[in-house]
Amino acid sequence: MPKTQARPEIVVLLCDTDVERQRENSKWCHLNGRPFSKDELSRLRRATHAEFEEIEIQLKRYRDYLRSMDEAPDALDQFLAPFWERLAVKRLGNAVELMNEDERAELDHLLGLIVDPVRPFTPYAFCPWAPRRRVPNALVTGSRDRAGI
Repeated sequence: MPKTQARPEIVVLLCDTDVERQRENSKWCHLNGRPFSKDELSRLRRATHAEFEEIEIQLKRYRDYLRSMDEAPDALDQFLAPFWERLAVKRLGNAVELMNEDERAELDHLLGLIVDPVRPFTPYAFCPWAPRRRVPNALVTGSRDRAGI
């Protein structure tokens, strides 16, 4: 038996549901407090198991993202430790000169996690195909003039 696909429009509505408010007063509202329209309620009532499974998957991705944001400073320290050991002058630009392309990409990723503000949960924003923001190269090399800071 083929597995049914989650309908994106239903997933979006379910992700924008204020579950706490619904539990408190049985009123279905958006996260911003606006009540659902009759059409939206009708669509929500037709939600299938596939839509709820998709929300669980997306929320897990979001929790993983939050955890990686929280752990980024420690991960950066651990990542840079071997480079600091090899340097007399411990500057990020000097460490970058010792890195290969993959290590610079990992540094870029870790700095992005530290520099970027935490994004709120939104449907489909944390799927594997979502683009990742890159850190300006001037931040990596330590050139404050080129970074505009």
